[in-house]
Amino acid sequence: MTMAFLWDESVAELLRSAIRKKLATYSPETNHMPFHTLLLGKDRMALYSFVQSLNTNFGTAIFEPIAIHLSMGRFKSAQKQFIVGKKISSEAQLAIQNIVNQLNSASSQPSKSDEIDIIRQVCQQGRMVDIKTIRADIFLEDEQGAVYLFDLKTAKPNAGMFKDFKRILLEWVAIYLLDYPQANIHTAISIPYNPYAPEPYTRWTLRGMLDLDTELYVAEQFWDFLGGDGAYDHLLTIFERVGIELRPEIDARFKQF
Repeated sequence: MTMAFLWDESVAELLRSAIRKKLATYSPETNHMPFHTLLLGKDRMALYSFVQSLNTNFGTAIFEPIAIHLSMGRFKSAQKQFIVGKKISSEAQLAIQNIVNQLNSASSQPSKSDEIDIIRQVCQQGRMVDIKTIRADIFLEDEQGAVYLFDLKTAKPNAGMFKDFKRILLEWVAIYLLDYPQANIHTAISIPYNPYAPEPYTRWTLRGMLDLDTELYVAEQFWDFLGGDGAYDHLLTIFERVGIELRPEIDARFKQF
């Protein structure tokens, strides 16, 4: 039996609107690729270019607003592109640098709860440093006041960025605690789907930077956290249904090329 969710039709309409808008404004790149075009056809090359173009803003145009739709019925507050703050304490910056250095040298193991405790102790000490406006992709606050900040990443992020991701998550903690020092805050990386399925998502396990129990939400773990048990599987059925519905429009558009 298919599960019903309050966000079902709103998510479907969001998808329809996003794809139709992209189709209406899309024009293929002018790269001259004669071998590929003659082998595969102009329509297939245009479709390939369209998919590449869509991928560049899939997170902001589709995943972020869907995340908000799923969260609205389960959280007191849900926002995308949330402004975390514009200041951080100098002592918090030093503490974060020390945490990252220790993790990078493997002299300590990641423990988010311990790291937050360290930052909380110094979040209002030292001088207040002005920084550029810092935004989190997804902000959630539950009925108990717990705050969750997510950085939405591609399915296969660059391995060289792992240390930077960790620093961002810790900085969010320090910036938010500057204004709300007693807040129950959680910051994490979210990966919309697991490209290695059915095998576990293992891209991060050898890096020693993230606390994998609290700082990484992949596929089902992310979407079910937002929308409730079964949300991820149901979301896939919506994508499939909208894809079937829009297929004649997509085919017609690319026959023009």
